[in-house]
Amino acid sequence: MASIESKDIHKIIVACDAGMGSSVMLAGQLRKALKGQDVEVAHIPVNAIPADADVVLCHAGLAARARASAPGTVLIPFQIFIGDPAVTGLISTIKNGGTVHG
Repeated sequence: MASIESKDIHKIIVACDAGMGSSVMLAGQLRKALKGQDVEVAHIPVNAIPADADVVLCHAGLAARARASAPGTVLIPFQIFIGDPAVTGLISTIKNGGTVHG
């Protein structure tokens, strides 16, 4: 399991199957929630995760593909696109400090 300190998170990728729809909404919510933080948020297809991603968020159904696309990167799978505890926990840790595991 990979981990990263919150102060070292500068790029979050919301990975999805096609790069549209729900992932765009989640990326927008993350940008708004992390406004003022030095964190870039992008939505990218799961098979195109960039090497400079610090944290990857993806639906649990895509987790295996995301791990294959970005081995060694902190991966946080979630179940629901709005209000998932994994996502709110990530936001809280970035804002308040701590270690993110995934």
